[in-house]
Amino acid sequence: MIPVPRLELISRATVSVAAPTVVGKSAADERRVVQILKGRFEGRITGEVLSGGADYQTVLPDGTSYLNARYMIRTDDGALILVRNHGVRHGIIGNDPSKYYFRSTPRFETSDERYSWLNKIIAVCSGARTPDSVLLEFYEVL
Repeated sequence: MIPVPRLELISRATVSVAAPTVVGKSAADERRVVQILKGRFEGRITGEVLSGGADYQTVLPDGTSYLNARYMIRTDDGALILVRNHGVRHGIIGNDPSKYYFRSTPRFETSDERYSWLNKIIAVCSGARTPDSVLLEFYEVL
């Protein structure tokens, strides 16, 4: 029998971001870059989000945003983890995250043996946006 996927929480994160830099409109879409300033992961991965990452966004005329974030985590025990997070956000962003869609598919990469399990999993993420940060929950698909 084929197993039914289920989710197990990996970590929750709060990531501080700068205001978007609007690159401009291409033929049909707007391009934006959001600098990642700092953040914190808590859970099976616990550590700091390093500054220097960014989310390269494509925004469609209907407001749908395609997200392409890259950043690094330094765990509290010294490991470095690269995160590449691709996602979609649409709906009216406001105080209630249940009123809009914000999901992504993160991929993790590390050379640290303690976290090598991250290199071999499928993960999904659910998010919420505040004026100056992003709240994320990362799940392993089992």
